[in-house]
Amino acid sequence: MIPMSDGPVITLAELRQQWKRPRSPREIVCIGTGGIVRGAHLPAYRAIGFEIAGVFDIDAANAAEVASVAKTRVFATLDEAIATPRAVFDIAVPPEAIASILSALPVGSAALVQKPFGRDLAEASRLLALCHARNLTIAVNFQLRFSPAMLALSDLLTRGALGRIVDCETSVHCTMPWELWPFLAKYERMEFLMHSIHYLDLTRALLGEPKGVWAQTVQHPSAMHLASSKSAAILDYGSDVRALVMTNHHHSFGGDGQRSELRLEGTQGAAIATFGANLAYPEGEADTLRVHLDAARGWESIALRGSWFIEAFEGPMCNLQRFVAGEDETLVSSALDACKTMALVEACYASQRAGSTPIASFASDA
Repeated sequence: MIPMSDGPVITLAELRQQWKRPRSPREIVCIGTGGIVRGAHLPAYRAIGFEIAGVFDIDAANAAEVASVAKTRVFATLDEAIATPRAVFDIAVPPEAIASILSALPVGSAALVQKPFGRDLAEASRLLALCHARNLTIAVNFQLRFSPAMLALSDLLTRGALGRIVDCETSVHCTMPWELWPFLAKYERMEFLMHSIHYLDLTRALLGEPKGVWAQTVQHPSAMHLASSKSAAILDYGSDVRALVMTNHHHSFGGDGQRSELRLEGTQGAAIATFGANLAYPEGEADTLRVHLDAARGWESIALRGSWFIEAFEGPMCNLQRFVAGEDETLVSSALDACKTMALVEACYASQRAGSTPIASFASDA
């Protein structure tokens, strides 16, 4: 039970964990059939009854394989794919390919675009202008916000159950199989842009806009082909709020040494959520959420209906379709909101370039 100062008592089981489905879903056309589409998008859509009109990828063999599993058609060309009447497009391509696809979509289309929204803030700004020029309704797939645990946690925050948040820490120490994504080696920006962007975006969603950031991202000897694969960021939310995002994707010692969690503390309560996807990726483990809202009850576990992978992937598409249909007032991860996350990522890299503050040296004793 959660005692509320300004409303009725609720139970933990009543917390929101799923985005409402649109009343009349549109068919989905998938542009890009990489591993994230095969392993997360399509299974999530299938689980809630969305129809897939077809798939397209420049790798025709891969597209055919994915279509066979999904029991849908393969479009021979992008023009054929985007000609599907009233479709909502699911675009999961490398960031450098986003602009050309958005430029090809019919004016007034709706699409869900895989993160990141471009390779840097300048490109994100151009993509936003392109969306406005072509009257496109674009959501960016920051799906972690929509995981059952994060929806429940957001519900708690909306109800004021934790009080004012004064501490927010995301900490990831795991082994990430970077070999699954060989294309990452070509990027001059990697860790903040391609992975920690999830946690930076989530921190924005939970705490609002930071004033600034101090950040560093570094390489690891076992992955020198990547621009970086470990990072640390301190977000500035004022003099009495600590907000951190810390990642080490090369913790190879397994077991109890691994960590993949968000710790949130407020003036009235606290929460600890685990992101199981990072533990033994891609199979992963189940997410968990524990809360401390009352001293007499101590820590309590909230039963979750699913995890980041795959249930979180339901929400962005549901929200987009409901927004287009006028059923949702807000497009949660809109192109504009994505640009704000890209601005935070850009600030992380600017902080890295600024470098550290030198420490004063002292002469040794004679």
